[in-house]
Amino acid sequence: MVQRDIALINAKYVASAVREDQYPEEKLPEIAFIGRSNVGKSSLINSLCNQRGLAKVSGAPGKTRTINYFFGELRQREGDKSIRRPLYLVDLPGYGFAKTGGKNRDLWSRFVGDYIQKSPRLTLLCLLIDLRHPGLPIDREAYAWLCEVGVSLQIVGTKSDKLNQSEKQRNMAAVDKFFPAAYPVIASSSLKQNGRAKLLERLYDAIAEPVVDTEIGV
Repeated sequence: MVQRDIALINAKYVASAVREDQYPEEKLPEIAFIGRSNVGKSSLINSLCNQRGLAKVSGAPGKTRTINYFFGELRQREGDKSIRRPLYLVDLPGYGFAKTGGKNRDLWSRFVGDYIQKSPRLTLLCLLIDLRHPGLPIDREAYAWLCEVGVSLQIVGTKSDKLNQSEKQRNMAAVDKFFPAAYPVIASSSLKQNGRAKLLERLYDAIAEPVVDTEIGV
């Protein structure tokens, strides 16, 4: 299959939220990213947007404690035209919150769950799985709950650049087994442009119909 010319452009931070009344008011489709703490959500968003410092990356698990919204446009070039689809990328706090405990942990889990269940514009949820450790109980529990909720899922394997080719193939097969979804797992690392391109195509196809149709160069 020929890869389409798709890029995520004009990305910028918009807002952070812990309650429904703090969600952005503009009615755009939302694609959210969730996974175990330190699985690489912020790094993946930065890679997709081609902006190194857009989403803050921390070596401390559990650093992200709010739902963070980033505006962007998925642009596909077709012949002499480009089609743009605006959206929000939503960076959700990781589960397995190393720096939060007790009541704070319960509250944190609750507002993330509220977003996933109640956001009317959540179009696709990308569940990130560290390919070095497929099938961890905490990931399988999250997957089971997300399936129960009924959200549309895309499984994304991260850290693939830290594996050799045979390890990657074996662990990708394990992820497909443990986390079956309508679409196969995509291994997306900032160092692997083919995986990044596949994920951009998946995001583009997941969101609403194009709302802007412009000549190339606009």
